[in-house]
Amino acid sequence: MTTKQLLLFGSSVIVSCMLLAELRASAEPKHARVVRLAELEIDPAQLESYKAALKEEIETSIRVELGVLTLYAVSVKDDPNQIRLFEIYRDEESYRAHLESPHFRKYKSVTQQMVKALKLIETEPVLLGSKSR
Repeated sequence: MTTKQLLLFGSSVIVSCMLLAELRASAEPKHARVVRLAELEIDPAQLESYKAALKEEIETSIRVELGVLTLYAVSVKDDPNQIRLFEIYRDEESYRAHLESPHFRKYKSVTQQMVKALKLIETEPVLLGSKSR
């Protein structure tokens, strides 16, 4: 085998492995994603403290948990004490691990008296799209 043939063979093996990895990743069932919505009502007197605790929890979760794919927090425009969270986890196991993480437990403990109402909404993903950063 010549050097050129050896390089061609090696390149084709690498490309084949890359394509196989991509096919496996795209074959992951779409229903595996866990998408949740949360509606929270925050005590107005504690809103800024709540936002600080939420910021710490979201930043830590995104940084250290591979299964936490998306965490977005927004407030209702004319009612800033109404917070909405949009969460996407790789799968149910990742969601359960998130609930048991030290930073999430800290967030729940710190914000317990700040949250006046909480409604969790389970969803069935229809279409999830985003641009890569």
